[in-house]
Amino acid sequence: MALAFVFWPFVQTIVTSFTDARPFVAGKFVGLENYATVFTDPLFWVAFRNSLLYVVCVVPFMIVLPLLLAILMQRVIPGSAFFRTAVYTPVVASTVVVIIIWQWMFNDRGLINGILQSIHVISKPIPFLSDPVLLLFCAMVVTIWKGLGYYMVVYLAVLSNVPRDLHEAAEMDGAGVIRRFLIVTVPAMRATMILVGVISSVSAFRVFSEVYLLAGPTAGPGGADSTLVTLIQSSGTGLSAQLGYSSAVSVVLFVLTVGLLAVNLRVSNSKDLS
Repeated sequence: MALAFVFWPFVQTIVTSFTDARPFVAGKFVGLENYATVFTDPLFWVAFRNSLLYVVCVVPFMIVLPLLLAILMQRVIPGSAFFRTAVYTPVVASTVVVIIIWQWMFNDRGLINGILQSIHVISKPIPFLSDPVLLLFCAMVVTIWKGLGYYMVVYLAVLSNVPRDLHEAAEMDGAGVIRRFLIVTVPAMRATMILVGVISSVSAFRVFSEVYLLAGPTAGPGGADSTLVTLIQSSGTGLSAQLGYSSAVSVVLFVLTVGLLAVNLRVSNSKDLS
C-alpha cells in the first residue's frame, strides 16, 4: 500500500518535474528548465516569503499558548471539563466550517468590525479579507486558533508526569508562580516544546486550507497571499495546468521541508547536549 500510494507518486512527481507535461499530454524531457523557471518566477518568491513568514509568526504562538492553556486546564476546578472540550472542539471541527465562521467574523460587516465600530474604536470597517497583508495574518489567526486544542492535549499528557515535589520545593524556596513556571515547568517540558515546534513549523510551512479558503483560488490579488502549496495547486490544476512546473515546486517544497526538519533536529540536539 505504501509503495502504491506514497513511494510511486513521489517518484512520479520527481520524474514529471523534468518534463513539460500538461493535462492529457505526457510531455518531453526538458532537463532543469522547470527548476530554472521556478527560481526566476517572482510568484514563487512571494509564495516562499509568505510560507516562511507563516512559520515565523505561527510557531512561537503554537509553542507557548497551548502550554499556558494546559497549565490552566490542569487545575481541577468547576467547569474545567467544559473548557477543555471547548478549546479542543476546533481541532475536530471541519476546516471549511471553521473558515466560514471566521469569514463572517472578519467580514466588513462581521462581528469584529461591528464591535470595534460600536465602541467607536474605528470609523470604517477594517478590510481584513481584501488587504493582502491583513488577509495573510487572518489566516494565521485561524491556524493558531484551530491548533491550540491539539497541542494543549499534548502538553497536558506530559504535565501530568512532572513531579509535584519540584513545584513544592520551589515554592518553599520562595519562588512565585512565574518563577516556578520558568525554573520547573519549562525545563521539564523542553523536549515536548521542541517536538511541538518541529510539528507546527512543518505544518505552517505547508499551509493550504486557511489561505485557499480565505483568499480564494487566486490566493489574493495577483497571488499576493500565495504560499508554496497554493502555488502548487494553482499551477497544477485545470486544463492549462503546468504539471512539470508544479511538480518542480513540489520537489523544492519537499527539499525545504526536509531542511527545516534538519534544522529543528539540530537545534533540539544542541539544546539537549547543553
